[in-house]
Amino acid sequence: MANITIFDHPLIQHKISVLRSEDTGNKEFRELVKEITMLMCYESLRDLPLKDVTVKTPITETVTKMVDGPKLAIVPILRAGLGMVDGVTSIVPAARIGHIGLYRDEETLEPHEYYCKLPPNIEKRQIIVLDPMLATGGSAIAALNFIKQHGGKNIKFMCLIAAPEGIKALSEAHPDVPIFCASKDEKLNEKGYIVPGLGDAGDRIFGTK
Repeated sequence: MANITIFDHPLIQHKISVLRSEDTGNKEFRELVKEITMLMCYESLRDLPLKDVTVKTPITETVTKMVDGPKLAIVPILRAGLGMVDGVTSIVPAARIGHIGLYRDEETLEPHEYYCKLPPNIEKRQIIVLDPMLATGGSAIAALNFIKQHGGKNIKFMCLIAAPEGIKALSEAHPDVPIFCASKDEKLNEKGYIVPGLGDAGDRIFGTK
């Protein structure tokens, strides 16, 4: 069974609906991707470890909580994943940022790596892999393979829209990686696009189509 969280918060669902519309322009699309990611990030990081620290308030000295361990690592899958980075860093500004570059063969739909750069001590960090769309699952699986090959262990995958086929494929390939998404859609079409989806997220983020 897939380890997946689908966010049903009204604000997330409202923003996803606006995001889908073909009438939503590039500027508003980018802003919505950031806002939705920020809302999702808040809840998906609920299990970050804490430590006790002593703080002196204007009134007295007290013991309270702060996040423990190495800084969070976020790894967007290029290029569309870049649109989600600001949403995470708005919540966790000290997060380290890596990048994985993949392109999809238009005929076979298979992913191919062209770039991989990860923060140091990746094996000690909580890692969040970002990609707006989980379609066939091929790119996500490949990205997680690369991260694990570099020593990454504590990994989460965050997307905005997911197809059942992608959820199944990613869960079978990496059952230890929880998936967080804002909407589970109906299916993939014959071209590998999510239905109803929102079109090509990269083109809509960067205005390239």
